[in-house]
Amino acid sequence: SGQSGGSCHCPANFASPLWHSVRPHYGYRRLRYHVSMTSRYHRLDRFLSARLQISRSNLRLLLAGGRVRVNGQVEGDRQRRIGPFDRVVCDGEILQANRPRYLMLNKPAAVVSATRDDHHPTVLDLLPEDQREGLHLAGRLGFNSTGLVLLTNDGDWSRQLSQPENQVRKHYRVTLEKPLADDYVTAFAEGMWFEYEGITTRPAALKIRSPFEADVWLCEGRYHQIKRMFGRFDNKVLTLHRLAIGKLVLDETLKPGEWRELTASELAVFSD
Repeated sequence: SGQSGGSCHCPANFASPLWHSVRPHYGYRRLRYHVSMTSRYHRLDRFLSARLQISRSNLRLLLAGGRVRVNGQVEGDRQRRIGPFDRVVCDGEILQANRPRYLMLNKPAAVVSATRDDHHPTVLDLLPEDQREGLHLAGRLGFNSTGLVLLTNDGDWSRQLSQPENQVRKHYRVTLEKPLADDYVTAFAEGMWFEYEGITTRPAALKIRSPFEADVWLCEGRYHQIKRMFGRFDNKVLTLHRLAIGKLVLDETLKPGEWRELTASELAVFSD
């Protein structure tokens, strides 16, 4: 299983989604539900109604009787907002006890940045079955691109990373078919007009490492943006590898397809 503190994990086989059940207790019936139901905030009464399938009158009795606890405390307010990581217990039965998870993965080529695909393996398929539940990608990489990918079950965290106004820079290393020149640096810094979207890209930094290799930093992720920017010079991108997201750098000990949970100090870099 995935452990924090730096231990890494090799790819796993394919799997189907995991499901949970609420055991019948005190007159409410069994309900099967997928954990994606916990991905948003809900009012307590709606949360309980969805989990337990009980009437409003029985719901009021549960709350009035002090039979519901949220994060260890008796909760009687039906309008209390329940987040995805609040622990909810009714009559001793755990209805929700999710913990936030944050993983880094070294994506290999020929893997889709998605949670499901009918034709190709996905980044989620690289994890064991019992580690996939509720996870989604916080940012994507192209099919043949490699490097740092983040997975989480925390929707608020992934949205913060992906919003352009938060200016989270991504660092890429690129190899090219033709030699680079100094005018590339200027063009990337000025931004480029993308006619299809009707926008000019935000300024991007380009550092030429060798005639055929460069580092790129950008704060947005338009469709195949880096390939399209080099395409303006009729220069084909041969490889594209993501080294970092913000201040979080890909663990060099992770082989392609391997993953591990982020440490507390790595998570903290996004709060700086």
